[in-house]
Amino acid sequence: MISAGTAGSVIAARLSENPAFSVLVIEAGSSNQNILAAEVPFLGSSLSPNTAVTWNYTTTPQIGLNNRSIPYPRGYVLGGSSTINFEIWTRGSIDDYNRFADVTCDPGWSWDEMFHYMKKSEHLVPPTDNRSVFGEVDPSIHGKKGPVQVSLGGFVSGMDRRVIDTTRELDCEFPYNVDMNSGYPLGLGWVQNSVSSKGFRSSSATSYLAPAMERDNLDVLIQTRVTKLVAVSQENGVPTFGQVEVAQTATGPRLLFNATKEVILSGGTINTPQLLQLSGVGDSALLASLNITTILNLGDVGKNLSDHPFLANHWLVNSTSTFEKVGRNATLTADLLAQWNATGTGLFSDPGANQIGWKRLPPNSSIFQQYPDPSAGPASAHYELLPVNGFVSFVESTPATGFFMSVVTNVASPLSRGSVTLASSDPFDNPIINPALLESPFDIYVMVEAIKSAKRFVEAPAWKGYIIQALGALNSTTDADLAEYARNSTSTVFHPVGTARMTSYSNQDGVVNPDLLVKVSSGLRIVDASVLPYIPAAHPQACVYALAERAADLIKAAWS
Repeated sequence: MISAGTAGSVIAARLSENPAFSVLVIEAGSSNQNILAAEVPFLGSSLSPNTAVTWNYTTTPQIGLNNRSIPYPRGYVLGGSSTINFEIWTRGSIDDYNRFADVTCDPGWSWDEMFHYMKKSEHLVPPTDNRSVFGEVDPSIHGKKGPVQVSLGGFVSGMDRRVIDTTRELDCEFPYNVDMNSGYPLGLGWVQNSVSSKGFRSSSATSYLAPAMERDNLDVLIQTRVTKLVAVSQENGVPTFGQVEVAQTATGPRLLFNATKEVILSGGTINTPQLLQLSGVGDSALLASLNITTILNLGDVGKNLSDHPFLANHWLVNSTSTFEKVGRNATLTADLLAQWNATGTGLFSDPGANQIGWKRLPPNSSIFQQYPDPSAGPASAHYELLPVNGFVSFVESTPATGFFMSVVTNVASPLSRGSVTLASSDPFDNPIINPALLESPFDIYVMVEAIKSAKRFVEAPAWKGYIIQALGALNSTTDADLAEYARNSTSTVFHPVGTARMTSYSNQDGVVNPDLLVKVSSGLRIVDASVLPYIPAAHPQACVYALAERAADLIKAAWS
């Protein structure tokens, strides 16, 4: 199988439970071991972009971002993006999954059927501060024995109390939600993270792959890139895939590995369509332009790319206890790291955001007169609010002086769709990535409404005497000026999905069938976020784990 990312590590672990299966995992990146920032939750933001554990991709100039190109981090390491992400654990809404079931005509992808897999993947554990979390999470809807440890933030600040006070003071607009992982995420409450009770990141590499590597029937080959999927036969236009070609350098020798049952592709939303196209699976016109022989003409490969636009909005605050104190004080940083090393507690055991909010536009919003609602249904959010006790941004550096609060706004149900296409036939060239961020007028409308919602949020009585002023263009008062501010300051929270989308068996569009086998072919299955036909209104890692758990059962059943 190809890639030990979020989904791939799940598949490797679950399939190797059967001693009759022999599993080889080929991972392009390095080991996740002995990378301090991949262990310490608070240091996760230092893992991207442009580090040794990311692919270091850059987008095309984005029309919706005033033609800016932005970094596009993807994990290049065991665990994939679960090793470098910000650890937020949100499942999405009941409507997200029911829409998956509707468009695939497979009720197995519905919320009710997938709920078992959501619980199977996780183990709800106490936060690192061991406080009572009564009223902050609903344990009854969570797994108790799964591999990924999930917990609430273990370092509660005064800002967190102001956030929760706001849900009482402005309860009509920001109602409290005890657990948004119930399938009904709307409202604001405590965020869950993939962090262990001992204060370590819980990734697919640590939670699934590492324990499974004790088995004799699982081999993991790192720092090796799959350069081509090889069809071993073709009959009546239906190719059978049974080999993969690999190389460790662009000029090094090419080797072949044989699959006795099937090839499982878990490269992720960027690398999966890239490898398909390199192998002759995709739009025949695109392939011909690069002198690649078409093995399977599937025009949707690389299309339908969907991602969440990310905008950090900043306020100067009357505090000296924000994250800025860490970045400016080497002694404090050393003390916090020593505390984490000794006890797994303190600020460094916390990813950094302890609450999260999900909101919808009012149903009478003027934008719905021009565009259909792209959300999955009334339980799904149009946008996200994420309060953070400090200055966070992928676009700006933290100011040298002052203390800050951020409220991140993300478009949770975007209408824009982008693409991943080959730049050349060389597997060591980066693909052309166009996530089309804020390209649709619907998405920029939602982002402006989200900004205005964030501004109303900090006007609650809880923030009196704390908020000093908004920074820069956030002070704009017209929608047009706020839209321009958004275009100049938005980046990505790197949640791409959809480039090998799943459709029903009878639908000739799409890339995979509901069993995740590639259409009009044999021996090739895709298990990663690229198969999701729509982006969930959530940080998608929990959804991907659940998807992979179901896929493992489908594969086991196919070969039992």
